[in-house]
Amino acid sequence: MATNLYESPLSSRYASREMLYLFSPDKKFTTWRRLWIALARAEMKLGLPITQAQIDEMEQHKDDIDYEAAARYERQLRHDVMAHIHAYGDLCPTAMPIIHLGATSCFVGDNTDVILMREGLELLRGKLVNLIDRLTKFAMEYRAMPTLGFTHFQPAQLTTVGKRATLWVNELVMDLEELEHRIDSLQFRGVKGTTGTQASFLELFGGDQEKVRQLEKLVSQEMGFEKVVPVCGQTYSRKMDANVLATLSGIAQSAGKFATDLRLLSHLKEMEEPFQEKQIGSSAMPYKRNPMRCERICSLARYVIVDALNPAFTSYNQWFERTLDDSANKRISIPEAFLAVDAILQIYLNVTDGLKVYPKVIERHLREELPFMATENIMMDAVKRGGDRQALHERIRVHSVAAGKVVKEEGGQNDLVDRIAGDPMFGLTKEEILAHMDPAAYIGRCPAQVEEFDRDVVEPIRRRYQAVLSDEQPELSV
Repeated sequence: MATNLYESPLSSRYASREMLYLFSPDKKFTTWRRLWIALARAEMKLGLPITQAQIDEMEQHKDDIDYEAAARYERQLRHDVMAHIHAYGDLCPTAMPIIHLGATSCFVGDNTDVILMREGLELLRGKLVNLIDRLTKFAMEYRAMPTLGFTHFQPAQLTTVGKRATLWVNELVMDLEELEHRIDSLQFRGVKGTTGTQASFLELFGGDQEKVRQLEKLVSQEMGFEKVVPVCGQTYSRKMDANVLATLSGIAQSAGKFATDLRLLSHLKEMEEPFQEKQIGSSAMPYKRNPMRCERICSLARYVIVDALNPAFTSYNQWFERTLDDSANKRISIPEAFLAVDAILQIYLNVTDGLKVYPKVIERHLREELPFMATENIMMDAVKRGGDRQALHERIRVHSVAAGKVVKEEGGQNDLVDRIAGDPMFGLTKEEILAHMDPAAYIGRCPAQVEEFDRDVVEPIRRRYQAVLSDEQPELSV
């Protein structure tokens, strides 16, 4: 529904509800409150004068966010964290004096960002695993179907439809490995204080360093983290954000490569993305079947790849213990990268589930080019019958150029077979030459390679992530 305010297409058209919720105000601010509760609980356990009644009060109201009250406070205080502390305190008057005790804004801000990034990566991991599974099944189905290979987008040695698909899957496997590493290496900012020195907590605990260490451990474990940054300034190193978005950029690169290949195959009429019964390809040309899903993948992939530069620039520009010029950029660049990659994987899954293959077109293209591909075998056959290899090579070159001229300049059919059959230097009949035209003889180990890839690379992934595999068809908003 049209409104008079800008709305991000990532929200209204592309990303899933799960990812939209993950970067929603509700998720962000309820996580802040969980952090405040974890901090208070740990401080009470370590002997500070905090009561269970105060913590119970905070627990009771952790999901009751009065956004209007928070907005009023922020207009007055010009500080979002303090605004939410006051809004929370209004609901928890008994606990108000101990909310955020000893902490700095980055205690809730940075720790929440790490939590959201980890959950976002885990959500993407599930979609990536399903994509690897489904696209590999497609590869297995077509592992032995010969098709023209292309280098420089010029016809090259044959491959198979399924083997080409494993090239797409292999990049996704690389992305999964990188994503798994990123999830495993993410570190909680922890309880570090204003400039990372933990001075405020050391003061609270009367100089007891062990209690400060225990405080950080208790809070981190309650929030689900075993790994905590060993040192930081006011913020965790923004290289963490740069590394996460580099991982997302890698997924975008792989998806863009697949989508570009499929757009080219669509032009060749060999393969197509799904096309719905009443889908319109063009408002002016009713016959059009534009690859709009793959074009959207490419469009969003380009956005993510460029967006990944944002935290890299932010990282190098963090002065000393921190500056605030990361904040506005970070609020936009991090969520939008996750939303865009989520959308990319949604579309990629949708396309994979409905891929169209046109064997007859593939066969026609093979027939047109196979005589050129078969010339070496034909030449070897003639040599076995007493021919001169160098002289035959030259004759094939001459015939190939002439046949290519017929195709390109006259629009005729490839007549290379007839030319060779009519050349007495070869001593081969047309039937003997045609015996070399079986495409299956030119695909090498493609079927075996696909089977080995499925068994050795993908099957372990399926076993590892059995719980997230699903046959559910992703729905696209538009």
